[in-house]
Parts: sequence; structure tokens; C-alpha cells
Amino acid sequence: MANSKYSYVREFEQDSTLLNDCWIVVRVDGRAFSAFSNRHDFRKPNEPRALSLINSAAIQVMSEFDDIVLAYGHSDEYRYFEHLLYSFPVVFCLKETLNCIIDGNSMFAKFNTNIYTTVKILSCVVSLFTSSYCYYWSTFFPNTPLLSIPSFDGRVVLYPTHRAVVDYFSWRHVDCHINNQYNTCFWCLILDGKSNDEAYNWLKGTTKVEKNEYLFTTHKLNYNNLPNIFKKGTTLVKSTTKAVNVDDENCLNYNTFDQLDNLSRREFSEGLGEDLVDKERKIWLEISPSELNELEFKVKEKASEHNILVLHCDIVKDSFWELVSPLISD
Repeated sequence: MANSKYSYVREFEQDSTLLNDCWIVVRVDGRAFSAFSNRHDFRKPNEPRALSLINSAAIQVMSEFDDIVLAYGHSDEYRYFEHLLYSFPVVFCLKETLNCIIDGNSMFAKFNTNIYTTVKILSCVVSLFTSSYCYYWSTFFPNTPLLSIPSFDGRVVLYPTHRAVVDYFSWRHVDCHINNQYNTCFWCLILDGKSNDEAYNWLKGTTKVEKNEYLFTTHKLNYNNLPNIFKKGTTLVKSTTKAVNVDDENCLNYNTFDQLDNLSRREFSEGLGEDLVDKERKIWLEISPSELNELEFKVKEKASEHNILVLHCDIVKDSFWELVSPLISD
């Protein structure tokens, strides 16, 4: 700003600097996405095209910010996890630091708090995520024009310990499963002719076992066989040591995660059950494996350009972090 009589206005600016030696989690959530999804005829309980879209937006964010090495997302949210680069030795970031992953729409990044403020980090991540969502819309919805403007909000949270960050992401990962099971059962009840209120009342106080039993006894739907992208969300890991080839089944990085990632290993037959799909009401309790595989290929193809792994696995177990550590270490 030029040195003029108006320069005094800068005195009103406030910088929300971040505390040193803290872990930073950036969470991005869709705003008013229920109305947005209804207007664009998203299928229920899961719209795989929309999930692939937010995953592509998250990959774009990771590719733009070199310090972001890990992200986790599901539904309409993404979380980014960040660590202060200068605060800890790189070697220390291998195991314990890597236990802090990004949750449900989060990313793992390293920022120097002497350079970045809370507002700077938040505005950069959310704005790029939103613009990327719009940019890739036609890739996954080629026959559906964007009828309204999508928007996202975000927040930055500081965590003082590695354990707290691990627990945070574990919480978001578990939340993905709980929400998906509830939503799957809810739309199964609607498909069976119940009203929204009747479905809500039926679900009150039900256990996981009771929900699974209802799905199986009414429609022979085994919840455990649902695609992992719905049950476990999506984890993005930026490999800093080895290139990732999406077409190479023998890729070392992907072999490392064979025991964790079972996407599309056990899914439905190609023929969709008539009692699981109501096209008029956009209820699809079953998604064609060929559609899922095609969408997954698009996402992984883009991710491979930036050495990013796309996983749908359990991130709560310590074994996940033991395998992730050497991939995202400097």
C-alpha cells in the first residue's frame, strides 16, 4: 500500500497467527448441500459421481500445495491435516506424526506459522477446493448442467498432541460408517413405503446389528458387501518417494496397501436388483460395479499424475499408519 494519509486503515487489520508446535486440521464442508443435491438429482443414499467429484477437488488441492501429503474425505466434507514444518525434526514425523491423518475431508500439510495465518490457510484451501469442484463438475456430470452455485465453508482447528489428531481422524472415519449405515437403512425404509417420519421413528434407538438385520431380511442386502468408498470414505496419500502408476497392478505403493484396500473386491453382480432401485425417486441401494470402476479409474488417473494414492480403507488401525509412514516422509 502506498504511503498516504489513508494508510492508517491498516491498523484495523488483525492477523490470527497460529500457535507453534501444534497440529493444524483444516475441515471443509458443503453448505446447504441437501438442497444442492436434490436440485441436481443426486442418487440416495450415495451418489458415486459426487464422491468422485469431491475426491478430484481434494486431489487438486493436494497437487497445488506441496506440503499437503494426506487427506481424508466422505460425503460433502474434506479435512486437511497440517504440521508446522520447522517445529519438529523430519525424522520425528515418520511414525507418530503420521498417525495424524486428515479426516473426512481433510488434508495433511506442513506450514510455517511465521508465514501463514489461520485466515490465509483457510481461504487458500477452501477457495481452491470450491473452484476445483466447479471445474471438474462436467467430468463427472457431463449430462447435468450446474444449476446452482456450490459453496463450502471451512474451519481450522489446532491440536496439541499427535494422539489428539489421530483420535480426531478416527472419529471422522467412524462417523462415515455410522452415517452411511443409517442413511442406507433410512432409504431402504423409504423404498419399502414408509414416510420420512416413520423411518426416523423406526431408526431411533436401533443398534448396528438391528439395522444390518433389517437390510438383509427385507432386501438380502449385506451391509458388509457395500463398496468401501461408501463405508470407509476416501484417503489420499501423497507419495514422496516413489512414482505411482495407476495402470500398474504391481506398483509397489499399491501392493503395500493390498491388505487395507479392498475396493470393488466384493461387490454386487452387474444386474441391479429391482427391489433395490427406484429410479423415479432416485433411490439406488445398489450401484453397478462397472460405473464404480469407471469413476474410480478417472480419479486414480488424475491422482497418479501427482503421485497420490487413492484408498478406501480402515484408517483407525495402527497398521495403516505403519504402512503410510515411509510413503509420505520426506
